[in-house]
Amino acid sequence: MNARTDQHVLSVPEVYFATLPSGSRMPYVARGSGEPLVFVHGSLCDYRYWNGQMDVLSKDFRCVSVSLGHYWPSDECAIQGPFSWSTHVAELAEFITLMDIGPVHLVGHSRGGCVAFQLAREYPYLVKTLTLADPGGPLRIDEAPEAALPPATTALRAHVAELIDGGAIEAGLEMFVDSVSMPGIWRKSPAGFRSMAVDNAATLPMQFRDPLPAYTRAAAAGVTCRTLLVAGGKSPRMYRDNVERLAEWIGHAEKRTVAGASHGMNVTHPAEFNRLLETFVNGNDR
Repeated sequence: MNARTDQHVLSVPEVYFATLPSGSRMPYVARGSGEPLVFVHGSLCDYRYWNGQMDVLSKDFRCVSVSLGHYWPSDECAIQGPFSWSTHVAELAEFITLMDIGPVHLVGHSRGGCVAFQLAREYPYLVKTLTLADPGGPLRIDEAPEAALPPATTALRAHVAELIDGGAIEAGLEMFVDSVSMPGIWRKSPAGFRSMAVDNAATLPMQFRDPLPAYTRAAAAGVTCRTLLVAGGKSPRMYRDNVERLAEWIGHAEKRTVAGASHGMNVTHPAEFNRLLETFVNGNDR
């Protein structure tokens, strides 16, 4: 990562709060004009995660990046629902409806990819296209037993939660981030990303208590919009497997790989990620 990337992740654009019908307030930033691109972050992140996309793609689109409930800079007095993927899906649907911007081009990364996937299934009228970058969550293949995380991953996450709850935040974050990307990536990450992760560290133990639903062939059949699946060439196998299967299961899906990138491909390789996303979204009108 270079200094320019670090500056993008560290910068804090002007933030607004949308008061949802449920009573929660959703932080968001918006820039540009045109068809709406809505970005959904994953673990330890917030609306700042997409600065490298907002800066560039807002020249042609109305770019909106949200912070899901409980993530920075959440107003604790205005959070009405529990921390859960299903609450995040419902709140995101409320947000798109309240802002009157649907159907949107929806982009989700990691855990946010799961949220975006479920929203496209449950609220198809709100989503014009769907882009999933290294979507998080387990796979269930046909009649196989319910998917579950490997025991080693479960044990690591339990240890991470203990570290964070005990105040050893940096150590816990380093262990988790390296496990979902590649060894040593935390120390190589820009200061802006590490600061953002520290701001959201308290959400990680809550996330571990809220396992994501498994991707299945039947669930994927419920996604009817054009879909782009993006994998990092060096991402952990579980994310690349998700991309492979979902590309097979979703009816109108394209699959792309960002060569040389790991899990945070939109931050480390923003030019290539932005090119893939813009090409895909513009293809909707061809």
